[in-house]
Formats: sequence, structure tokens, C-alpha cells
Amino acid sequence: MHPEIISICLFWFVTAFTPGPNNIVASYSGFNFGIKKTIPHILGVTFGFTALIISLIIGLINIFKVYPNIQEVLKYLGTLFLLYLAFKISFSSSDNSSNSENPVKFIETFLFQFLNPKGVIVGIIVVSTYIQVDENYVNYSLQVIILALLFSVTSITSWTLVGRFLRKFATNEKFIKYFNYAMSILLILSIFTFYL
Repeated sequence: MHPEIISICLFWFVTAFTPGPNNIVASYSGFNFGIKKTIPHILGVTFGFTALIISLIIGLINIFKVYPNIQEVLKYLGTLFLLYLAFKISFSSSDNSSNSENPVKFIETFLFQFLNPKGVIVGIIVVSTYIQVDENYVNYSLQVIILALLFSVTSITSWTLVGRFLRKFATNEKFIKYFNYAMSILLILSIFTFYL
């Protein structure tokens, strides 16, 4: 067992459950499309973030140390994707025909984890802080990967359920439109936290 397991769990909990792009989109999707149609987003975040952590453990973190500009480019690409997604959310129609298909796809969400500034920064902090190349490298790496998987799926599912719960109060089209605007604005605000 990793000697810092409680610290790792607390860190994962705080970073996973606080508002961020993935969680905001999960609430939006749960609200507008329901839990079943949000499953691709849930799986994309869960497996994408876990793949990011595995990549960082294997060596991506060393590439970032040698070429910090790559991380900067990824941050800007992630920002552009979030602005695009905020636009789609803000101007999505609330009629039944448009709600049949969720605009958030598995592959987009999976790949976004490698562009998500919050996720990349969190991953770098965890890997560089809690994993050293010594005799416990494989053991500690597996524990960090398993915790990343567990906290990802738990937080993203929780935020989806919050969105679905709020749908019960959506009694008219105006409420739905304002909810989508609010999610779009929160997504844009989450971008500013990457640059502060």
C-alpha cells in the first residue's frame, strides 16, 4: 500500500468532484439527454483520464519536462475545444427532435482528456508527487491508476445524476434554455482557471 494513500485519495476527491469542463458537460448532458445517452461521455472521461495517467506514468511527463511548449500547445488546443463545446451547448435547441442525439461523443471526450488543462495539470502533479522510479514503481503506479479510474467514474457519474435531477424542475422551454446558457457560461469560466 502506498504510504501516502490517504493524501492521494483526498487530492483525487477534491480535483475530481470540483467543477471543471468534464463535470459541467456531464451535468449538461444528464439534464438534456438523460443518463443512458450520457454513458459515452462518462466512459470517455473515465477511460480517457485513466489513459492520460498511464501515459504520464510511462513517460509523457518527461517529454513535458524537456519540451514544456508541448504542454502549452495542448492547453490552447483544449481551450479552443472548450469554446467550441460551450458554443454548441449554448445554442443547442431544447425541442424533442434535437434532444434525441447527444452531441458529446465517446471519442471526442476520450481524446479531450489529453487536451484538458485541468486534467493534464492534475495528472502531472499526482505522477510527479506520488510516483518515484524505485522498487515500488509498478505497485504505486497501479494504485494511482486504479484510484484515477475510481474517482473519475464516481465524479462524472455524480455530476450526470445532478443534471438529471435538475431536469425534474425543468417545467418549460425557457428554464431549459437558461440552464444550457448557465452550463455554457460555467464552461467558459472554467477556462479562465487554467490561465490564473
